[in-house]
Amino acid sequence: MTRRIASPINMKTESVSLPLPLPKAVAHYRASGLVLWIIDDTGFPKKGRHSVGVARQYFRQLGKQDNCQVAVSLSIATQRGSLPIAWQLYVPAGIPDDLAFETKPQIALAQLREAMASGVAPGIVLADAGYGDETAFREGVTELGLLYAVGIRPGTSVWAPGTAPLPPKPWSGRGKPPTLLRRAPGYELIAVKELAMQLPVSAWQSVTWRDGSNAALSSRFAAVWVRPAHRDYWRRTVRDEEWLLIEWPDGEPEPLKYFLTTAPEEATLEQLVFVTKMRWRIERDYQDLKQEFGLGHYEGRGWRGFHHHATLSLAAYGFLMAQRLRMQSDGRDKKTSLNARCLPFPRITSPGAVQRAQRHVPDSITTLRILLGLRIMQRWLSSCMAIERANNYLTQ
Repeated sequence: MTRRIASPINMKTESVSLPLPLPKAVAHYRASGLVLWIIDDTGFPKKGRHSVGVARQYFRQLGKQDNCQVAVSLSIATQRGSLPIAWQLYVPAGIPDDLAFETKPQIALAQLREAMASGVAPGIVLADAGYGDETAFREGVTELGLLYAVGIRPGTSVWAPGTAPLPPKPWSGRGKPPTLLRRAPGYELIAVKELAMQLPVSAWQSVTWRDGSNAALSSRFAAVWVRPAHRDYWRRTVRDEEWLLIEWPDGEPEPLKYFLTTAPEEATLEQLVFVTKMRWRIERDYQDLKQEFGLGHYEGRGWRGFHHHATLSLAAYGFLMAQRLRMQSDGRDKKTSLNARCLPFPRITSPGAVQRAQRHVPDSITTLRILLGLRIMQRWLSSCMAIERANNYLTQ
């Protein structure tokens, strides 16, 4: 009898949403304490113009506009690992007939709603300024009952600590009673960059958030309690206050990054920095998916094929991530040296460059992929001495 497996492809939108369990990886995440939901997008360079979603648009890896496809993803993450669980192509032009245009923040909100409906462990939503600067996105996350820590741009306006919009005008007794908030001279908004430049020296503290490949990662931060101000003159109630987190590294002429977060008021600066900086995991996911799992190797042009290809890449990545978490849970990585633990994944060197020695990390995605390949090949080439020697080397 043939067993039919439920497809992870949403047949209405053809977007990718991996079914639970994500081969048991989510169970590992639930037991890992802090859970984060990371929203981001990644691009795929294209030469032609006939593939679905191809347009001249901002390509983050290049830092400029170029001909490319862009896909929006949602990842679940903890301190131990991360895994994309939703994936959808952003289509600025050439939209399929049965779809309506959606911005990247709208796609991201739909992925969050679907994840909650699927029973994924709720997490703190992380995103960069491309999403966080959109007031509708932040409010949508709050309406879902989720906390967030998102980037914003330097020109974003807020109400400084201790200030707020004025209440509606007193009713004169004639006409309809005023209900909208007001702004008036003396009650001015301030850009987050200007607010940061006005903070006293005592407001800045050095914080170390994790170990890097060569040294601990640290910078200067300040956090102030502010109130978002976007078009609040069309609102009847003031928005709640939230944290504005600012990063200003030593030696820089001005602050480097700005974040808004709905973390509790009692949260410490170290906690705010740690959670906000966890967004780096999505960049590692994208790198592994493209370099190790062929995510960027799709050569078709259709909407459905693009998402089917992404499904296979994400499923393979999820399988190896589950194996990696299982190895960590079983304590099989205890022999890893302290220096090796500073580098969660092996570094990738250019094939054309002079090869240098690399630290071996037994539980990295790259190593697990190689071991899995060797196990499969051993079943067919069990007498091959080269495979046996390679396996012995990797498992030492």
